[in-house]
Amino acid sequence: MKTLITFLLSGFSIISTAQPNITGAWQAGTDENQMVMIVADKFYSVAVYNKKDKNYIGTYGGVFRIKKNEFVFVNEFNTANKEDIGVEGRTTIQISGNTLKLGSGKIVWDFKRLDDGKPGALAGAWLITGRVTDNGMQTITPGARKTMKILSGSRFQWIAYNSETKEFFGTGGGTYTTENGKYTETIEVFSRDNSRVGAKLEFDFSFVDGNWRHSGKSSKGDPIDEIWTQRQKLGI
Repeated sequence: MKTLITFLLSGFSIISTAQPNITGAWQAGTDENQMVMIVADKFYSVAVYNKKDKNYIGTYGGVFRIKKNEFVFVNEFNTANKEDIGVEGRTTIQISGNTLKLGSGKIVWDFKRLDDGKPGALAGAWLITGRVTDNGMQTITPGARKTMKILSGSRFQWIAYNSETKEFFGTGGGTYTTENGKYTETIEVFSRDNSRVGAKLEFDFSFVDGNWRHSGKSSKGDPIDEIWTQRQKLGI
């Protein structure tokens, strides 16, 4: 188990004879100890957790690019190794169809594709840019301190962190659907309170000037009304 966690959270090497399209969600590990990676636009996140015991293990992710058959990444958050944050790394991959093989020698992990970014209407990487309070809509300007939500076609993860101070504030994730103006999350991992795992949360969603308007009740039952903007649009 210790070896699994160390490998999964240390970052990974990715190489391919072609530049693969890895957009979407991927899963590795066992039925109990799972690693879910979401890739959207030029961003990625990884959540590691024990699904059976509902235990959160860790998370890392940030920005990436593919260059000369390499996956070049800079982590913005890494709960296992803060020193890794902001440092460029290069990884290697073998990809065949819906299988992504990572590692070499005695440690090799096989990822299976969960989706390719479809059909999710909200697939992408988003930053919170507004929140309704008693005083009306409060504008939030993302900087080093970010709350990001990254979605594939069927999976989501949110992460709150500061890439300059290397602070980590929390994360959660699972599956989602978008039907008839309703965005519904089913929580599979939550760093702050594993009693929330298994909860299903329904929100109203719409697009306003290209932004995502998100309203409903949080996992604690508190009302929320938020605006989220694509990171690509913000250029962050």
